[in-house]
Amino acid sequence: MQFIKYLVFIIFLFSFIVGNAQKTQKSDTSTFRITTKDGNEFIGYIIFEGDRQIKLQTSNLGQITIQKKDIESLIKVKQSKLVKGVYWFDNPQATRYFWAPNGYGLHTGEGYYQNVWIFFNQVSIGLNENFSIGFGMMPLFLFAGSPTPVWITPKFSIPISSDNWALGGGVLAGTVIGASGAGFGIFYGTTTFGSKDSNVSFGLGYGYAGGNFASSPTINISAMIRTGARGYIITENYYIGSAGENVLILSVGGRRIINRAGLDFGLFTPLELGGELFAIPWLGLTIPIGRIPGEYDVLIK
Repeated sequence: MQFIKYLVFIIFLFSFIVGNAQKTQKSDTSTFRITTKDGNEFIGYIIFEGDRQIKLQTSNLGQITIQKKDIESLIKVKQSKLVKGVYWFDNPQATRYFWAPNGYGLHTGEGYYQNVWIFFNQVSIGLNENFSIGFGMMPLFLFAGSPTPVWITPKFSIPISSDNWALGGGVLAGTVIGASGAGFGIFYGTTTFGSKDSNVSFGLGYGYAGGNFASSPTINISAMIRTGARGYIITENYYIGSAGENVLILSVGGRRIINRAGLDFGLFTPLELGGELFAIPWLGLTIPIGRIPGEYDVLIK
C-alpha cells in the first residue's frame, strides 16, 4: 500500500515536470522579432518562455535572455522577410516613390505621415484594401498669415497580379486658403510592374489650376529597387508639356529605413531646352501610423 502511494506520487511529480516543460520549452522554430523598450531589436527563435523571461536563439549573438517587462513588441516574422538569415524591414512608404504614387494601395488601417523639407506635410490612411485617402498642408499661415495650400488625395488601387502588377488612379485636389480662385490639382492614372520592394511605374496625368486644365498630359516614369535590409534606390521622372515649352524633370536618390521610419534623399534636375542646368535637393521623412506594413501578428505589446 505504501508502495502504491509512492508510485502515485512519482507519477504525479513526473506529469507536473513534463507538463511544465511542455509549457515553457519551445519546440517551434518560427522566427520572431523582439523590440525592447530601450529601442533594441533581436531576431531569432524562442527556445524558452517563462512567466517573466524569454530565451531567444539568435544567429549573431547566440542565446540571449530578455525580461518580458522590457519587451515593447514581439512579432512573428514572415519567412519572405528573411533573406539569407537577415531580416529585411518593411518599406514604410511602399505606395509612393519620393512623391509620385504607384499602383499599390495601403491596407485597411495602414497609414503614414510624410514630411518634406519641413513645409510639405501629408497624412494618408487606407480605408479598405482598394481605397485610401490623404490630407496635406503647407502651413505658410505661420508666417504672418500667408496664404496656405491645402489638398486632399483620394486614390483607388486595383491589384491585377498579386505582388506583381497593380493599377492605381486618383486625384490631388487642392486650394490656397487666403487666395481667391486658387484651386489646383491633377487627375492621374498609373500602372506598376513588380513587387512592392522593386518595381517600375508608368503614369499619366492632367493638371489644372484656376479652373483651367493643361492642354497636354504630364507623363511620369518612376522606379524603386531594393538594395538590402534597409535600403532602396529611387528615381522619379516627369515630362511636362505645354504650349510654350516642354520641361523634363529627372531625379535619383534613395530611401533608408531607420527604426521603421523612411528617410528619403535625392536630387531633382529640371531640364529645359536652352536653360541652365541645376539640381534641387530632396529630403523627406515618412513615419508609419496605424497598422505597420507586414507586422500584424503582434503577440506582445
